[in-house]
Amino acid sequence: MSQDGQEQQDQPPQHGESAITVLVALGANLLIALAKTVAAMISGSASMLAEAAHSWADTVNEVFLFIAGKRAEKPPTTRHPLGFGRDTYIWSLFAAVGLFAVGAAVSILHGISELGVRGPAENVLLNSVVLAVSFVLEGISFLRAFQQVRRNAKDADRDLLDFALTTSDPTVRAVVFEDAAALVGVVIAAIGIGLHQLTGNGVWDAAGSIAVGLVLGVVAVVLIQQNRIFLIGEAVDPRVRASVLDMLLKRPDVLGVGYLHLEYVGPGKVYLVAAVDLTEDAPEHEVAIRLRRIAEELQERPHILRAVLTLSLPEDAPAVP
Repeated sequence: MSQDGQEQQDQPPQHGESAITVLVALGANLLIALAKTVAAMISGSASMLAEAAHSWADTVNEVFLFIAGKRAEKPPTTRHPLGFGRDTYIWSLFAAVGLFAVGAAVSILHGISELGVRGPAENVLLNSVVLAVSFVLEGISFLRAFQQVRRNAKDADRDLLDFALTTSDPTVRAVVFEDAAALVGVVIAAIGIGLHQLTGNGVWDAAGSIAVGLVLGVVAVVLIQQNRIFLIGEAVDPRVRASVLDMLLKRPDVLGVGYLHLEYVGPGKVYLVAAVDLTEDAPEHEVAIRLRRIAEELQERPHILRAVLTLSLPEDAPAVP
């Protein structure tokens, strides 16, 4: 990609920054999970129990995401020449499935079982304090992840929501969406507990638990789908492809590009395969040396993990963005 900023479409993530984002979320979720569990045991609130299950699921998920980030840092080996970047999507997929299986299922099933409860809510003050503290801690975690995504989206000159959904870094995406769901869940739980207290009808508390579960389910499905896409093999953004093609065509030793394939193999890392038409005719061994040199120069760029080049065939149509 060119040096004028076009290569900013989906930069390799700053692993230190992503790791800090995940650790902040992990610490916040652990404290919140403990507080919600105690409050749920004392009050018996269905909504609070749903929130406790949600926070424990998030805590385990953050552990998975931290492992994912560490796995992505491992360098390529002989047995794994494209590195371990896709391992990130596997661990992130575990996190998303955990969010669905633990958080969503427990919240919905418990809410359904509590639909017939009658009588006023108990320990409303305790629940309110725990939810308020949870909202603050979740907000801090969310703001950090949001700021990282906003900064990266600005660098890539892309819409923030689109970038958060499609970025090749699944750890930050997961933290943003999980924390957003957590904030919505806290609000829903507070409404359910408040209506239970006002009406004396436990159906509101139970409905709050079910609603929290549905929110978690939606977020989990979105995260599962995005990780599935990258595991299958996600082509890069068209703007990234156009930038790489332009970079190749600007080389003085390249007359044309007959084939270009770019595929994500990890957060911000791509595998490049291209068929090029070189300037001047040369013996086979010299052509091989020139192709190897071009590939090595491409691999010096932080976002290109590996580049493989060959010669274009005469009948190859020029590659297009």
